[in-house]
Amino acid sequence: MTTEIITNGNQIIAKFSGRLDTAAAVQTAEDVAPLLEAVGKEIVLDCSELESISSSGLRIFLGIRKEAAPHNSKVIVRNINDDIRQVFMMTGFISIFEIQ
Repeated sequence: MTTEIITNGNQIIAKFSGRLDTAAAVQTAEDVAPLLEAVGKEIVLDCSELESISSSGLRIFLGIRKEAAPHNSKVIVRNINDDIRQVFMMTGFISIFEIQ
């Protein structure tokens, strides 16, 4: 599992690759720390190369969203595959995130 943080103007993009499971969650939480400090920026969680996500990964996404709200930052989840979309639908994440 790798996470790449890219700043592009008013956007901060986190590009996830691999499986965001319990084993990868600790490192991933550290990798996304810059997103938690974004004030007034659009945060994009790019899942185009994310193979799967576990409850630990969902917790990370939810934490990003919770931290972004008081900073007037918008969180967008992009390019989820069908399996991840199904997990988002089953957990209700589909209604709390903007999915593109």
